[in-house]
Amino acid sequence: MKKNSLNRRSFLSTGAAAASSWAAAPQILQAQGAVSANDKLNIGVVGASGQGGFSIGGLKDIANIAALCDVDQNRLAPVAIKFPKARTYSDFRKLVEQKDLDAVVVATPDHTHAVASVAAMRAGKHVYCEKPLCRTISEVRHVTDLAQETNRVTQMGTQIHAGSNYRRVVELVRSGAIGEINEVHVWVGSSTGGRTRYQRFPASVPGNLDWDLWLGPIPEQPYHPGWTHFHWRHWWHFGGGTLADIGCHYMDLPFWALDLSHATSAEAEGPPVDKDSAPIWLKVRYQFPDRVVSGRHWKALPLTWYHGRYPNHILTPEQHKRWGSGILFVGSKGQLISNYGGHELLPEDTFKDFSRPEPFIQDSKGHHREWINAIRTGGSTTCRFDYSGPLSETVLLGNVAFRAGQKIEWDYRAMRATNCPEAEQFIQHRYRGDWNRWFEG
Repeated sequence: MKKNSLNRRSFLSTGAAAASSWAAAPQILQAQGAVSANDKLNIGVVGASGQGGFSIGGLKDIANIAALCDVDQNRLAPVAIKFPKARTYSDFRKLVEQKDLDAVVVATPDHTHAVASVAAMRAGKHVYCEKPLCRTISEVRHVTDLAQETNRVTQMGTQIHAGSNYRRVVELVRSGAIGEINEVHVWVGSSTGGRTRYQRFPASVPGNLDWDLWLGPIPEQPYHPGWTHFHWRHWWHFGGGTLADIGCHYMDLPFWALDLSHATSAEAEGPPVDKDSAPIWLKVRYQFPDRVVSGRHWKALPLTWYHGRYPNHILTPEQHKRWGSGILFVGSKGQLISNYGGHELLPEDTFKDFSRPEPFIQDSKGHHREWINAIRTGGSTTCRFDYSGPLSETVLLGNVAFRAGQKIEWDYRAMRATNCPEAEQFIQHRYRGDWNRWFEG
């Protein structure tokens, strides 16, 4: 058979598959308030710099940037100059009240994802939220349920999902190129965490930063510059380390390809648990249950996550060098290794004359454009919250297992670790003041 290039451009989807019903997106959620396809939507962006700036870049040509919000005026001001017609805010609760807004991008640190998304949906706005969907599992569940209740068009910021490469991998896995999948390994070379809580704190907060609004709903903490902007990822107060930061991007691929949802257990190992800082290295073994996909029975599956240390037992030194971060599907007929931009069937000799299936997943028009188009048409997106919620919950469950110090037997319906009551403190969110009112309907 003629050999086809493993790098050839694919044809992927916001949803429907041409050749296979099980590759299609789940049932479309019809959105309220669909607008004319000729109208440009008015978008508000919460978190104007950093990842918010990335979203602005993806939206500015297809929508109106009508509102900007940031608790740091030094970050807000230069963006506001570029969009002089946009109204500016330091408090997202004011932004969501702006009557002419159709939708809101939430690009804040993890600890304010939930309250900002909930406020926007309750105000009738559609929502694009960065990954992970929230900081805690309980917040993720609430946001996921509210999106369905309010019938909003949602999208989580796992932008790699829109790329051609992931679609080609899904097609290979689902067409049986490497047979039945027996296990999956996911690893990343980057690492955050491993810090020690600061002992000295500045006497005052810089005038450009509203520290109370930056903290939002979480218990009060003294100001320190090492807790702000990119650095918040190191700390449990605000994020969840490398697993929370990157896990949704890399675990998205096996979730999509293997139609995964909630894990049944998670067991973690890493350095000694620190009450403030996430671990600099971590290994988590998740177990997923048997499931039926389009009439086919797929057996229970282990998936193992690694960061800060490589899975030396499954990769050669040469593979380490080539695949600094990646996903490995281990099948009954071979293996498939992938990262964001490329993939390879292994062993190479076995697949040297392999003819890949014809593409059956449509190309995406772009992660942000997909969201905008779905709002206009009353359609759906590929990373809407009913897909991204279970993905985020599973990612965060690994951190719960690590912090609890034992294997977690997980009842996702009850949102409870059945064998470990101590884990509840890491599953449930705890807000200060009246911030819970955003969750009270």
